[in-house]
Amino acid sequence: MTLAFLLKNLLGTLLLPPANGLLLLAGAAALRRRRGALVLAMLGGALLFAQSLPIVARALIAPLEAQAGPVFSNAEGAGAVVILGSGVNIDAEEYGGDTASERSLTRLRYGVHVARQTGLPILVTGGKLPRTSRSEAEIMAGIAESEFGIAVRWQEDQSMDTADNARLSAAMLKAEGIERIVLVTHAFHMQRARQLFAAEGLSVVAAPTDFRGRNRQPLTVFDFLPQPRAIQNSYYALHEYIGIAWASLPRP
Repeated sequence: MTLAFLLKNLLGTLLLPPANGLLLLAGAAALRRRRGALVLAMLGGALLFAQSLPIVARALIAPLEAQAGPVFSNAEGAGAVVILGSGVNIDAEEYGGDTASERSLTRLRYGVHVARQTGLPILVTGGKLPRTSRSEAEIMAGIAESEFGIAVRWQEDQSMDTADNARLSAAMLKAEGIERIVLVTHAFHMQRARQLFAAEGLSVVAAPTDFRGRNRQPLTVFDFLPQPRAIQNSYYALHEYIGIAWASLPRP
């Protein structure tokens, strides 16, 4: 793990909920009775409150999901299904070791569904994280075979972020003559992931899953009350906006 990776993740954590609001509150506590302390305290509290409201979380995440495209229906000449990893549950006692996180499992389940629907081979991508015994790719491949009964053809097990997923997966697939893929990831993550894979020269058919911002039901009072899932969705959405902004910066 590089210093740049650590700094990028630290900065991201501080900019995202709940740390962003807590930082403002900490600033207010540090200032105490000085000018601006009350303003910082009000801003911090308001930010935390707003990010925990379902109506705000949906407003943040829905535009990202709108860019993901429709539900997958046709592989359109793709040569592989690429499933992006999204974390590991470390040392899960009930499984006797590391296993896929909820987000990784959500993507894997849908990726297997798409692979069965299309008959395409699967590539899973995700490196070995700090304190994990195996890479995300190896863990997902094991689950795909033992629990879903489908073999994974390629494991990209060196990547540390989505840009790495794209770069390293593209190299593996192009070596096999594959330049068009079905890409499986969360709907809120699809816009950035698709852009990064396209930048590596792959043509992408989007297969987004787990849409969180679609709400066809009338609003209720609970949409205006703080909810744990809402702050989680706000976190995911703001993480993507920061990631998209980072990816758009010119590189030397």
